[in-house]
Parts: sequence; C-alpha cells; structure tokens
Amino acid sequence: MSFAFLCHHNSFIIYGSLEKPSLSNWSRVTHMSVGSGMIVSALFAVAGYATFTGYTQGDIFENYCKNDDLATFGRFCFGISIITTFPLECFVTREVVSNVFFNGTLNNHAHVAITVLIVAACTALSLAYDCLGIVLVLNGVICATPLIFIIPSACYIKLSTESWFHGGNLIPCLILIAGVFVMTTGLIMAVMFPQDCSHGAEMFYCSVSNLSSSTSSTDLLLQNSTEI
Repeated sequence: MSFAFLCHHNSFIIYGSLEKPSLSNWSRVTHMSVGSGMIVSALFAVAGYATFTGYTQGDIFENYCKNDDLATFGRFCFGISIITTFPLECFVTREVVSNVFFNGTLNNHAHVAITVLIVAACTALSLAYDCLGIVLVLNGVICATPLIFIIPSACYIKLSTESWFHGGNLIPCLILIAGVFVMTTGLIMAVMFPQDCSHGAEMFYCSVSNLSSSTSSTDLLLQNSTEI
C-alpha cells in the first residue's frame, strides 16, 4: 500500500505512455520492473554486507577506495542509469507546467524544451550542493507520509458512515495515528538531529600508507580487520 500511494502520481502518465494501454500490459510492466529492481537491490545489499559487514555504507560505492578501477567503472555505470531514469521523476512536474501555463497542450519543441529545462535546473542544484539528504528526509516526512498514510486513512474515515471506533474503521484509525506519529517524529529528528554528510569521504582502510595502491578495497578491509 505504501509503495502504491508513493508512486501513484506517475502511474497514470506511465500507463498512458504504453503502446497498448491495458490492465494486462500494465500489470506485466509493473511486476517485471518492481521484481527486477527488488532482485538487483537484494543482490547488492547481500554482497555489500557480506564484504564490508559493519562498515557497509548506505551507498555501497562509498565503501570502495578511489584507486579501485572496477568500482570507478561501477560508479560510471550507476551514473548512466540515473541519467536515463531521472527524467521519469520530471514527468509530473512537466505535466503540471503544461496544464497551468499551456492548457495541457504542448507541441514537440515545447515538450523537449520544458523537459530539458527541468532536468537542467535539478542537475545544477544537485551539483551546487554536495549533500542533499535533508531534502529527501523532509520530502518523506512532510509529503510522502501524509500522502501514503494520513490522507487516505482520513478520507476513508470521513466517507465511512460508521463511527471512528467502529470495528471497520479500526485499521484506518491505527494507520492515521501511525502516520501522524511518523510525520511528527521524523520532522523533529530531521530538524534537531540532522544527518552528517560523508559523501566522498574515503573509509579508514583506504588511507593505509604501507599498502600498494593496486590493492583492492576488499583486500584492504580484510588486512585492516586482521590487524585490528
């Protein structure tokens, strides 16, 4: 349910972009994409933790040293994948711009120009700041949490003919309370205890001076663990 409400703003646009929009095609596309994404994420998570254990970072590439050529190639491939998938997040913004300023109709030139403008503005902002984690945190607690938990539950309870304490409204009430708790707690934690940004900082085992620069990150970690 959380995933469905979090992604629903893109759903109709993606559905309309299918060559043959139908429920069967939509079901196949969504199951294949989410399923393959889950498998890839699980493989990277398991392999990353098995290699670096307690030192595993949220971004597994942060665990590798700068002199690791294979990791550098992996970062390049990851960057290409982000470049090709990021425009998907701009679909809704472009749709809003189209409806507000162009009455929902865009010719091909305006379509391309607005898309490039949105992507360029986001790219420039991301390059200007080294760490934008706080943006994701605030977006999650202020936007995503109400969208996923609070608003749907409140609408269900409002439209229900039964009282709040009726058995049929018990689950929506619990979800609503949990959503308010998560939103309040998350906002307080984000403001009072902001996360440190360690993007680009090499791990301690990368700074060992008595090892050859050609040694892989995994070998460095194993040797440092042995010494400790």
